[in-house]
Amino acid sequence: MTTNADDVWRLLGELIEAQKETERVIKEQSQETEHRFRETDRRFEETKQLLQRQSEQSDRRFEETKQLLQRQSEESDRRFREQSQESDSRSETLRERRFRETERIIKQQNEKLNQELGKLGNRLGEFVEWQVRPAVVQLFQQRGIAVNEFHANISVKRSGEALEIDLLVVNTDQAILVEVKSKLSQTDIDEHLERLEKFKRLMPAYRDFKAMGSVAGMVVPENVARYGYRRGLFVLAQSGDSVVILNDDKFRPRQW
Repeated sequence: MTTNADDVWRLLGELIEAQKETERVIKEQSQETEHRFRETDRRFEETKQLLQRQSEQSDRRFEETKQLLQRQSEESDRRFREQSQESDSRSETLRERRFRETERIIKQQNEKLNQELGKLGNRLGEFVEWQVRPAVVQLFQQRGIAVNEFHANISVKRSGEALEIDLLVVNTDQAILVEVKSKLSQTDIDEHLERLEKFKRLMPAYRDFKAMGSVAGMVVPENVARYGYRRGLFVLAQSGDSVVILNDDKFRPRQW
């Protein structure tokens, strides 16, 4: 097949037209792409602005919420302080009232205790004055101890030591130290034994005497009486309107 000049020009024309069409399509596509890019940019900008507005709105709401919470917190603190002050005031008033009431009760109890102690002191004084003193010499004489005098309320201080004796019953060579209590206890007996240990040291005038001990009580529990007996002491107790020695005839007093 032979190609002539007309065919060449015709093919060349077709190529030129095809190129123009391609350029036209490319241009249209480019314009469309650019249009889409601009649209995308526009939408992006709108979205960006929307997000910015939403962010600003969120920030504003956050700040409003923060301020609201701050006001609520301050209000809560204020109410708490007011309630605390009111509660403290009520508590303080209640404490003061309770303290005054306790103080009043203690004062009444102290007054009552002082009255009872006064009565007890009077009773103890009467016990010593009207029962122990008149009977004590005779009671020991009946036990074969020939005492004939007594001395009451002796107080001695020597070389930094002190000694107090309720009743001291003596003759020429014997001395009996008598301790008198309203209610006799084991502790009273132990303290009287200590008193007997330092008797001759603090009262050397009786150094050559045979010293003995005795305890007396308006009330003498049985176990305490037995304890005094075992420790070598005479135990005297009130019996009606008189005083008796509780030790039996087998008892032998301890001597110091």
